[in-house]
Amino acid sequence: GPSKPRIDCIDGCRFALVMPIVVAHFARFSTNNKTLLKVLTQENVLVGGFFVISGYVAAYTSTKLGERAADEKKLAKPELFFWQKVMGYYPLHFVILSLFTPMFVQVERWFKTPWQTTAFRAFLSFTMLQAWFPKEAEIWNQPTWFLSALTFSNLTMPAVLPAVARLSKNGLQKLFCALTAVSLLQKISWSETSRFHVHNVTKKDSHPLIWNLTRFHPFWALIEMTMGIVAVRNVMLDTEDDRKKERINPICYFVAAYSTLLLRLTRFDFNDAM
Repeated sequence: GPSKPRIDCIDGCRFALVMPIVVAHFARFSTNNKTLLKVLTQENVLVGGFFVISGYVAAYTSTKLGERAADEKKLAKPELFFWQKVMGYYPLHFVILSLFTPMFVQVERWFKTPWQTTAFRAFLSFTMLQAWFPKEAEIWNQPTWFLSALTFSNLTMPAVLPAVARLSKNGLQKLFCALTAVSLLQKISWSETSRFHVHNVTKKDSHPLIWNLTRFHPFWALIEMTMGIVAVRNVMLDTEDDRKKERINPICYFVAAYSTLLLRLTRFDFNDAM
């Protein structure tokens, strides 16, 4: 079949996503201005963009260009497909976690955490299952909840990719609208529960149990990853006539997406980008 060119702009998308996340982690130490903090400390929903990109790349490399079909060779052995994905990040995760486990255990001892709980947290961290447990979603190495959710999504890909690849452009557009509606509902719900998050700048600190369940559950990662799959499949099925059509400049979508960060300043207090 036709060859697939490298999509260099994905690296630019990653930068656009990671920059606000980096800023957010330091902004709370640089100012006490609540308006600035609301705008600058938005590092969580933006992470969903990385799941979308992961789905986009997975479908781009594992489905056929111009055909409503998946690449049978790449998906012939689902367990191999899954392990190849996981082994792309688990070895480094294992090494880093092993190096810092003594520090994590020492902190648990300072807080008089029972050994049974400490062992359970170690188990969740090494097996990347922490995202399934709301109270433990951010234990030890906090950002690895992303890997936990990503691992579940990768497990489902051998079933999801062929199913989505069989859809027509009309079917893809309908599915994308449905996934977007579910994702939007999740983010509105998450904004409502953000008041329980310990980093909220306007409320008293509370246990982030409901917030973790709404934001960090692997199911939401699967929704976002599937959105990426649908997006790339819609492009991969473009005909010559489709390619000749006049397109809206992507910068318009970029500006619109970034502008949603300002929704944090409205009376609805939508916490993080939508």
